[in-house]
Amino acid sequence: MRLTISAFVFVSVLTSTSIAVAEETPPTLDLMPVPAQIELGTGFYTIDEDFSVNLEGDGATPRLRRGAQRMLRRLSDRSALFFEPSTFLELVDRDDAAMTVTADRAGGLALGGDESYRLAVTQEGIRLQAATDIGALRGLETFLQLLTLDENGVTVSEVVIFDEPRFPWRGLMIDSSRHFMPVEVIKRNLDGMAAVKLNVLHWHLVDDQGFRVECLALPKLHELGSDGLYYTRVQIREVIDYAADRGIRVVPEFDLPGHGTAWLTAYPELGSAPGPYEIERSWGIFDPTINPTIEETYVFLDTFFAEMAALFDDDFIHIGGDENNGKHWLANPEIVAFMEKNGYDEPLMLQRYFNERVLEILTSYGKRMIGWDEIFQEGLPKNIVIQSWRGRESLFEAARLGYPGILSNGYYIDLIHPTDHHYLNDPLPDDSDLSAEEAARILGGEATMWAEYVSSETVDSRIWPRTAAIAERFWSPGTVRDVADMYRRLDHISLQLEELGLQHERNRPMMLRQLCRCRDIAPLEVLLGTIEPVKVYRRGQQRKHTQFSPLTRMVDAAWPDAAPARQFQWAVASFLGGDLADEFDIASIRGALESWQKNDAALEETLGTSPALAEIQPMSATLTEVSAIGLDALDLLTKSDAAPGAEWLQPRIERLEAARKPHGQTELMVVDPVLELVCAAALPASLKEPGCQPKQEAMAVGEH
Repeated sequence: MRLTISAFVFVSVLTSTSIAVAEETPPTLDLMPVPAQIELGTGFYTIDEDFSVNLEGDGATPRLRRGAQRMLRRLSDRSALFFEPSTFLELVDRDDAAMTVTADRAGGLALGGDESYRLAVTQEGIRLQAATDIGALRGLETFLQLLTLDENGVTVSEVVIFDEPRFPWRGLMIDSSRHFMPVEVIKRNLDGMAAVKLNVLHWHLVDDQGFRVECLALPKLHELGSDGLYYTRVQIREVIDYAADRGIRVVPEFDLPGHGTAWLTAYPELGSAPGPYEIERSWGIFDPTINPTIEETYVFLDTFFAEMAALFDDDFIHIGGDENNGKHWLANPEIVAFMEKNGYDEPLMLQRYFNERVLEILTSYGKRMIGWDEIFQEGLPKNIVIQSWRGRESLFEAARLGYPGILSNGYYIDLIHPTDHHYLNDPLPDDSDLSAEEAARILGGEATMWAEYVSSETVDSRIWPRTAAIAERFWSPGTVRDVADMYRRLDHISLQLEELGLQHERNRPMMLRQLCRCRDIAPLEVLLGTIEPVKVYRRGQQRKHTQFSPLTRMVDAAWPDAAPARQFQWAVASFLGGDLADEFDIASIRGALESWQKNDAALEETLGTSPALAEIQPMSATLTEVSAIGLDALDLLTKSDAAPGAEWLQPRIERLEAARKPHGQTELMVVDPVLELVCAAALPASLKEPGCQPKQEAMAVGEH
C-alpha cells in the first residue's frame, strides 16, 4: 500500500499472528517502548465493568496500590466503563480478580534497580509478575498501551511479554532556571516520563538566569537570585515524592563554578571578580565564576550541600561544571598566583582542584557526583558519572579510563531536530569498539530540555512526543530501529500522553486562535504543517531574546517535527523510487501541493489584520510559489515524455534555494522534496544520482 499525504497507512504483518511468525518478525503492536520479548497469541481478553485487580506479594506496597488505582482511573476514563467503587478501593484478597499483579519486594530508588516484569494475557485473565513494585508499575504502563477500543469493545490481545530495560539510567532534564517551570508542569511531565518508562528527572535548578530552590541556611540565594520564582522546600519534597511514587529518581543540578551569576548576585564575595552581579536576562556563556582559591567558598558550599543532601533523596547530585571560560580567573592576580604556586597551567587544572574539593563535600554527605564533560579529569575517583554533551567519543574515552557515563549529545530536544534524528542516535551502537567491561560503564542517556525558548505553555510541545522515541532508545533492544514503525506508534502514544494532562497537542490550536484573534484557524494549521522552527542555535542568532521576550509566536506554536511536511517528503520518495505512473502517489502529492498553493489566499485576510502574524506572511507566499513549482514538475513527470533540461531547471533551483530563507524564525520544510521533483522532471535518468539529485556535470549552468 502506498502512503497518502493526509494519513499514512502502514501495512503491518504483526497483528494477530502466530508465535512462530512473531519470532521471525518481532511484533511491536502499538507499544512504546517496545518490550524486550513479545509472543502474540490469536485471541483477546475482553474488559467489562466487572474488571478488577488483585495485588499480591511483599511488593504490594502503597506505591503499587496507588499505581494500580491510577491505571484503573485511566482505563475507566479511556473506555468510559463504570467500575464499582470497590474496584478502586479493594485491591487485595480478591480471588475473582481479572488481573493479578504480583511483586516480590519493594524496589529501591537507586541506579540499577530491578525494573523487569512479565505480563501474560490470555482469554481467561491477565497476570503481571515483577521482582519489585517498580517493575510492576512499568508493566501496568504496558498493559494500558495494549488496550484496544473497537467494535469488539474494550479488549487486550493475547500476549506474553517479558521486559527489562536496556540501560539503567533513562532520563529527562528539565531546565527551570532560564524560564521557571511551575510545579504542575514538572508533575505532568513526570507522569509522561512514567508512561514511557523513563526513570530519572534531572532537574536543572541553578544557572545564570535564576536560583530556583529555597535554602534556609543561605536564604539570599533564593531571595536575591530568583525574582521570587523558586521552589519552596515543601514543593521540592512534593515533586520528589510524586516522582518516587512513579518509580522515578530526582537528581538536582546546581551549576558550578561557571554559570555562576545567580549564586554571585546573592553572595558576591565568593566571586572571582569584584562585582556587583545581577541575574542574567539573556542567553549565552557568561564570565561570572565562583572563586575556587578561597576557603570561604568551600565553607559556603559545605553549608549549602549539607542542606541539599538532606532535602534530595537520590544518591547523586549534579554539579554542572560546564562552559567555564576562565576569563574572571585569569583576570584575577590572586587566582593567577594560586595557579602558579600549584603548577596549574590552565583554568581546567584549577577546575579539577575545585571539583576535588566539591567531591569531598558531597562524599561526606553520602552523595555521588555527576557533571558534564568538563568535570572529567583522569585521576578523579571512578565513582563519579560523566554526562556527555560533547558526543559519544567523549563518553567512550571516559569509559575506557574506568568512568561511568551517560549520553546527552544527540538528545538535545531544544535544538528542534526531528524525532528520527534522536531515535537513531544510540548511546552504545553495535559497532562500538568498547570491551564488554567498558560498555557496561555506559549507563544510558538523557534528553535535555533547555529552557531559553520555552514557557510553561510550550515546554510540553518541545518534550513530547519526541521524548517517547528517545525513551524507547534507552529501554528497548538496540535492534529496534524501524523509523516508519516508530512514527506509527508515536502517533498513538502522543494521544495517550494527553490523558495525563500534557499539553503538547491541545495548546497548539489555542495558540493559533490567540495569534489570529479568530476561530477559523484551518488555514493557519495548513501553513503550520509545512514549517518548523529553525534548528540548533539559529533562533538566537536571528533575533535576540531575553527572559521577557514573547514565546507566543508562530515559531512557538510550530512542531519540531511537522508531520504533514514529513509525510509529503516520504510520498515523494515513494513516488520517485517506484513507478512514476502510480496514480495513488500522484494523487497524494498533487493533493498536498494544490492545498498549499491555495492556502495563501485563504490566509490573506487573517495575515493582513493580525500584527502578531505579519512576520510569517512571506512564508505563506513562499509556500504558494514552491507548491506551484512542484505542481509544474509533477505535470512534467506524469504528462510529458520530454525533459526540459538545464535551462528550465536552473531558475527553479534558484527560486527554491531562495525559499529556504527563514521568516519569523521558522523555515519551510517542503523545499527539499519539491527540489527532488524538479530534478527528476528536468533531467533524464542517465544524469540523475540516487535521490533525484542531478550529477554535477549536468549543472554547468549553476551550483545546486
